[in-house]
Amino acid sequence: MNISIRIKLSFMMFLEFFIWGAWFVTLGTFLPQNLNASGFEIANVFSTQSWGAIIAPFIIGLIADRYFNAERILGILHLVGAFLMYQMYSAPNVGVFYPYVLAYMIAYMPTLALANSVSFRQLTNPEKEFSGIRVWGTIGWIVAGLSISFLGWDAEGGIKEGLLRNTFLMSSTASLILGLFSFILPKTPPIKKSVEDKSSISELLGLDAIKLLGDRNYLVFFLSSVLICIPLAFYYQNANLFLSEVGLANPTGKMAIGQVSEAFFLLLLPILFTRIGFKNTIMLGMLAWAVRYLLFAYGNSGELAYMLIIGIALHGICYDFFFVSGQIYTDAKAGEKYKSSAQGLITLATYGVGQLIGFWVAGFISEHYKANPTNDPFWQNVWLVPAGIAAVVLFLFAVFFRDKKIAKG
Repeated sequence: MNISIRIKLSFMMFLEFFIWGAWFVTLGTFLPQNLNASGFEIANVFSTQSWGAIIAPFIIGLIADRYFNAERILGILHLVGAFLMYQMYSAPNVGVFYPYVLAYMIAYMPTLALANSVSFRQLTNPEKEFSGIRVWGTIGWIVAGLSISFLGWDAEGGIKEGLLRNTFLMSSTASLILGLFSFILPKTPPIKKSVEDKSSISELLGLDAIKLLGDRNYLVFFLSSVLICIPLAFYYQNANLFLSEVGLANPTGKMAIGQVSEAFFLLLLPILFTRIGFKNTIMLGMLAWAVRYLLFAYGNSGELAYMLIIGIALHGICYDFFFVSGQIYTDAKAGEKYKSSAQGLITLATYGVGQLIGFWVAGFISEHYKANPTNDPFWQNVWLVPAGIAAVVLFLFAVFFRDKKIAKG
């Protein structure tokens, strides 16, 4: 791969995740503070990510993979996204905001797979080369978070002035740039398939791999994956608002620590996976979720601010040790015939169904404690719920999952 292509792919990845990180991290703060959204309305807005993840396989599998160059579809979707993001920037209330964010997520979520497709088709040794391209996506997310805090949009005064609205304008501009830039990316035409190779709808959604659930261990892992997405949704939906309300300075910039942690533990994961095994790695990830929320529940922005920082930094263990390990485990269990279907199934279960349930539960819990206040602080009550859920999932997984050597094939 020549240096020109490497630079193009790296810039594509940078913008792909800069766009997402520039507005999604602070969304949970923007909605109640600037659009007066209720807990249920916030949950509905965040759930659009799940609907996008559910619909994405149709766009990629039924359209992009069959008829058009991936880089062209990537460009068109980001140009559409730039328009929708500007409409979100201009929306006066959550009622107007919602249809635009739903349409945006349906357009954006397929671009994650398209960006990967464009990259993989240019690499001669993906196992060694892809991480060097993909890391620019993590850098893009980090830069977005640091930019928001540097500009003061997430400061107490900035939030009151409604400056978080500018995150949508920043994302819209970046989406416009990537949309135009995509048309000079390396050509990535659809792979020609024979009649026998054409994917069915059930394969695109991962339903061909549903027979894997006949294996007890995989069924336990699958159900655990759905359930652990409930605590995950609490973090996406509430973390930035929580850190802002408790008075932690530069909350969005500090949340970028989570992405630095994610990159670090991603490099460490293969070593741990080999040394302590799949089950223990997954359990460490689950334990990290429970510990993170306990730290959030009892930390503060004063002398216990370190508890909040540690909770943010645990993101790498929470995400990598469970979700990335799970993708590796799924790939090994599926064998050659069902590799794509199995990944589709686990993605649909986690980012689709699991987080859809999680966002609703997070909204319900927030509304419940607002309507029924207790002597304990509001945020302490909220965070103890996902901590408890993660602990229960950890216990069930530890009891019912039997660790054994994975037989490939």
